[in-house]
Amino acid sequence: MYTPKTTPVNPSKHVYENILGAIGNTPLVRINTLTKGLTNASVYAKVETFNPGNSIKDRMALKMIEDAELDGRLKPGGTIIEGTSGNTGMGLAIAAIIKGYKCIFTTTDKQSKEKVDALKAFGAEVIVCPTNVEPEDPRSYYSVSSRLINEIPNSWKPNQYDNLSNSKAHYEQTGPEIWEQTEGKITHLVVGVGTGGTICGTGKFLKEKNPNVQIWGIDTYGSVFKKYKETGIFDKNEIYPYITEGIGEDFLPENVNFSIIDLFEKVTDKDAAIMTRRITKEEGIFAGNSAGSAMAGLLQLCSKLKESDVVVVIFHDHGTRYLGKMYNDEWMREKGFFEPKGQTAKDVVSAIKGAKLKSIEFNEPIERAVKIMRENDFSQMPVTNQGRIVGSINELQLFNCLVKNPDQKTELVETIMQAAFPFVDISTPVESLAAMITPENPAVLIRDFKTDSDFIITRHDIIKALC
Repeated sequence: MYTPKTTPVNPSKHVYENILGAIGNTPLVRINTLTKGLTNASVYAKVETFNPGNSIKDRMALKMIEDAELDGRLKPGGTIIEGTSGNTGMGLAIAAIIKGYKCIFTTTDKQSKEKVDALKAFGAEVIVCPTNVEPEDPRSYYSVSSRLINEIPNSWKPNQYDNLSNSKAHYEQTGPEIWEQTEGKITHLVVGVGTGGTICGTGKFLKEKNPNVQIWGIDTYGSVFKKYKETGIFDKNEIYPYITEGIGEDFLPENVNFSIIDLFEKVTDKDAAIMTRRITKEEGIFAGNSAGSAMAGLLQLCSKLKESDVVVVIFHDHGTRYLGKMYNDEWMREKGFFEPKGQTAKDVVSAIKGAKLKSIEFNEPIERAVKIMRENDFSQMPVTNQGRIVGSINELQLFNCLVKNPDQKTELVETIMQAAFPFVDISTPVESLAAMITPENPAVLIRDFKTDSDFIITRHDIIKALC
């Protein structure tokens, strides 16, 4: 009978007892084409797709589990419940298989189908929740995961946003790796910021080694990080739906230590998506959407770099997560992310008067909405919650509501509001705008990032501009 050898293998030879040993020690790869003509600094990507789960989140997922095992929060046979955009869930699921835990994940409906399917492939249960709700809303993926913790015995929620084991993993692993790989020559670290664990854990280690290392965070429009860093103001008017995955937040995670991050740069959904594709086509690295954001943000900041600088950009995850989105031509065309041909939303806005966005708060009476719409000759209007767009109303809906029950005019707008109108960039082609306007969705919201202005466009506005 064959008896397996029990002699321990040598990790230095990259032979491990299980897949968890393969986490970390990812390569630095020079960026050669994307920076050409823009900066003479040395730019490297820390390619985290080499982790078993194809993302940097494997590092902190394992660390959170091991720390919870040590202090008794996670017990044998337990259930791990977490809100995740996909990558953290993957890391948790891989570790759970090896360690014998069950996983239940909540995620948002803006995440790619590939991410959800990947989590299911590793045996996890996945619950998809709406994106466009407040974190404290009972339907949000934060709230649903918190509720399940109270309902399921022997369960544990890692809470990647506020669990400082997240940052600690990068302080212990990612930071030392980068310092060693650059032989201590790194001058700038560039990271897309979501939970804050990667940038703050890695940044803390690097700044302890050299306080002059600059830590640059990449944010997205629709997120609160940049303004909060610069002003100390948490502005809910900054919050609105965005497409970019893996970075930006509508709250302040405890893992985001703003004293470590020297500056934030915002990148549009369109620029992030286009750069994601460019990374693959021009550098041969199949990277995800947050890598596109980070790289686009760095190129926007190139004027701040010197030839002697050594820059490391974190490429968080793998392009396979986005085959139905950024790497899909039809999806890119539908979102208006390809270079526009013919008229764009900017032309439509320029051709009409009164397109500047006006809205009504969710807790105002319906009769107030009617008054605003009548005075401004609106046929539809966004609904906000402290400045954040959370829904919409239109004249057909109001007509049906008030004809059936005239007394309903004193009730709150939130009782009848519908889903929020889609938000798109002002460079979106008219053809794409027209496809977004349907009987169920009679308007599109337009964002001009350069002027920090919002507009609303209807079918009538497009016809008027074209004629």
